[in-house]
Amino acid sequence: MKNPLSPGNPFPLQKDGPQKKRPQGFFGSNWQLALQIFVALLLVWLWQESVQRATVTTIPYSAFLDKLAKKEIVECTITPDEILGKMVVPTPPKKEGEAKKESKVTLFRTVRVEDPNLVAELQNAHTIYASVRPSLLSQLIFSWVLPIAIFFLIWVGLSRWMTRGAGYSLLNVGKSRARLVAEEGTGVTFDDVAGCQEAKYELQEVVDFLKSPGRYRALGAKIPKGVLLIGPPGTGKTLLARAVAGEAHVAFFSLSGSEFVEMFVGVGASRVRDLFAQAKGRAPCIIFIDELDAIGRQRGVRIGMGHDEQEQTLNQLLVEMDGFDPNEGIILLAATNRPDILDRALLRPGRFDRHVVVDLPDAQGRLAILTVHSRGKPLAPAINLEEIAQATSGFSGADLANLMNEAALLAARRKAQQIEQADLFEALEKVIAGPERRSLQLAAEEKRRVAYHEVGHALVAAATPGADPVRKISIIPRGRAALGYTLQLNPAQQYLFTRTQLLAKLRCAMGGRAAEEIVYGEVSTGAENDLETATTLARQMVCLYGMSESVGLAHLIPSRPVPNEIPGLDGRAEYSGETARLVDQEVQRLLGNAYEEAKTILREERATLEAVTAELLKKETLGAEEFFALLPESAKKAAAAH
Repeated sequence: MKNPLSPGNPFPLQKDGPQKKRPQGFFGSNWQLALQIFVALLLVWLWQESVQRATVTTIPYSAFLDKLAKKEIVECTITPDEILGKMVVPTPPKKEGEAKKESKVTLFRTVRVEDPNLVAELQNAHTIYASVRPSLLSQLIFSWVLPIAIFFLIWVGLSRWMTRGAGYSLLNVGKSRARLVAEEGTGVTFDDVAGCQEAKYELQEVVDFLKSPGRYRALGAKIPKGVLLIGPPGTGKTLLARAVAGEAHVAFFSLSGSEFVEMFVGVGASRVRDLFAQAKGRAPCIIFIDELDAIGRQRGVRIGMGHDEQEQTLNQLLVEMDGFDPNEGIILLAATNRPDILDRALLRPGRFDRHVVVDLPDAQGRLAILTVHSRGKPLAPAINLEEIAQATSGFSGADLANLMNEAALLAARRKAQQIEQADLFEALEKVIAGPERRSLQLAAEEKRRVAYHEVGHALVAAATPGADPVRKISIIPRGRAALGYTLQLNPAQQYLFTRTQLLAKLRCAMGGRAAEEIVYGEVSTGAENDLETATTLARQMVCLYGMSESVGLAHLIPSRPVPNEIPGLDGRAEYSGETARLVDQEVQRLLGNAYEEAKTILREERATLEAVTAELLKKETLGAEEFFALLPESAKKAAAAH
């Protein structure tokens, strides 16, 4: 076995197997063992006191004087507050004429009253008496120490009980809340991550350094202190971080950026210090901070209470990453989907040196992700994951995992033994458009209007060069607001869009409203989502992509105020009111042209519109083959050419 302290292995390795936990007491940690012993002794003392009080008879002072006059008080002890002693209690005979039984002696207690004749009466009764004054130490313990200790223990217990679900108490609010996973504890390796080969290649170097750092140091190479994972939500950034820890077999600290900041001032910086102190004790190790933008936002551009605390937390993180005391063997991984708002000091060399982009997967990546998530699921022999991968352009890894899970649920719902291809496509529609709502019954006229609307989308798409092909038309309500939908899926992964393709998208979005106007002579509220999508796309063409002759080639970002941010410090471009008027006019022109072109196509294909609508009303759902079978030969050739 390799010596953990050998020159080729400068970092002490952690011991294998689960580490033994130190015994903890009722209140949470060993340093409170003394308090627990004190509580036990207190309970014993209280028990003794209760037993003693149960055997002592409490009498009023007047009864004490009567017994004293009858010489029934044998002896007593006088304290500043009460009188304790022994008294004779005569036992009455049970029957008349029976001899009187002997009296018994019992203990008594009475509250003392200021009586100047008490000593004289005790002398006349020949009572043995004495006076006791409590010591200063006992007064201090029972008057001050004991009440304070009781209240302290009650406060500690209540704080533990109130914050039991959060996993921390008010006493250690400044402690790090990072979840520690020991070596080989993540259960995730690079084999469980698919669809991001370039990101895995970049992180493999980090794993190699953690396994054999001596080889890198022999060449004078320094591994990056921080690795920032950048990508849209659901692309597997957290999974990659866990895979790095699983491959390197080192300790893994995981927490979210929002867990640093609390309502108390200085808590965030204290937790950062405590986190790195723990990490230094377990080096080499990995610290993973999810949602880094929660504490890493740019400083100096926000106003309001609470932002100073966030900035102090960020300052402490910057100091720990590149401070006077170097952190040997600690690699910081962080993930964010908003790198544009991060502070520049975080992104400079020496902090987060390496930026790894975890983008949406392509067709091959989606196929690999589907293969990973299909492990352990009974798939039918005829299933084709490649077809699903081609139909899920723009899906993230989380979306694909959800799709496979939905397919398994659908197969279980129909009590099948295997997952069929139809289950996958049904799950795909459920993810895109929402679950079916067959309980929502539309009136006959509303259903016909929805059918014309959806067929209008499909016919315009079939007749427009550059439009995504139609895969399915349905008038079954889905989701929260969709009364019908036209599913268009591009089988090829596309990263760039031409102006022709964007205009085709505008034309297809206007097809439904155009069909309603042609058939009914008026429009309805069913095109709300279509207008929202088309307007957003047209404004992007004008402002972001420079696809307008009247506005020009400028990159115009809409100047919208952001809450709690100082205007002019976020790098956003401002433009004049005249330019804004030109933008609005150009957007209206693009939308108007697309609408007129859609109406022209549908007027020419009016017969096809009626035929396809009639078939859709019968079946409620038309697949791609059924739809294209209803098109005339000229339309089929045009669609095939697209």
